[in-house]
Amino acid sequence: MQPVIRQYRPSDKDAVRALFSNGIKEHIHPCFRNAITNPLNLAVALALCVAGRLLGSVSGAVVLTGAWVGLVYYCCHEVYASYVREKLRTDMQDIPGNYLSRPDDCFWVAEAEVDGRTRILGTVAVVAKQSGEERHGEMFRMVISPTCRRVGLGRRMTQTVVDFCKERGFSKVVLETSSTQVAAVQLYEKLGFSQVGSHKRTLTSDWILMLTKFGPIFNLLMNNDSF
Repeated sequence: MQPVIRQYRPSDKDAVRALFSNGIKEHIHPCFRNAITNPLNLAVALALCVAGRLLGSVSGAVVLTGAWVGLVYYCCHEVYASYVREKLRTDMQDIPGNYLSRPDDCFWVAEAEVDGRTRILGTVAVVAKQSGEERHGEMFRMVISPTCRRVGLGRRMTQTVVDFCKERGFSKVVLETSSTQVAAVQLYEKLGFSQVGSHKRTLTSDWILMLTKFGPIFNLLMNNDSF
């Protein structure tokens, strides 16, 4: 299977939105595993279990511990679900208007035939940004289907963005990715991106981030001398 990378078409909308939603929500369970095994969250779960048992009720210990575990899972779910809701409501609602209305922006999909039918297996986009005299590209919406990972598609799609930016004379390519996406960070670094900063801005509240132990968002950059 060798996916073909092409520009987005309006008929791709439902498949692209579904791939985006599923791809982002895949991170909920790894986030939960990381959060619930954090020493502080484990200590709280143990304390609640002991408190329930001291109150003389095994069921109370189970309920209190289960409530804490459920709260941590809810927070992990909300970090990613709120992001998906917001993006489906905004830029992913009108992909042509947000990513194809200007000549220096673009949105690509990767498609291939799977089990006798054509499926979209990846997406990526770039938006031109102006900073003074300098123009650069910012990469968005990199999502690869689980059925097509570790076969070089992520590298190909990233290189598609880099080549596009090079052709337009951009000074650099920048992107953001979660520190929990270790494989993605490693791929970008192999391609020549370097970390230039980090932050913890998300669409969720600080207390949710605290319970999930959500890591920083990395800012990565590739200068045009590395194209």
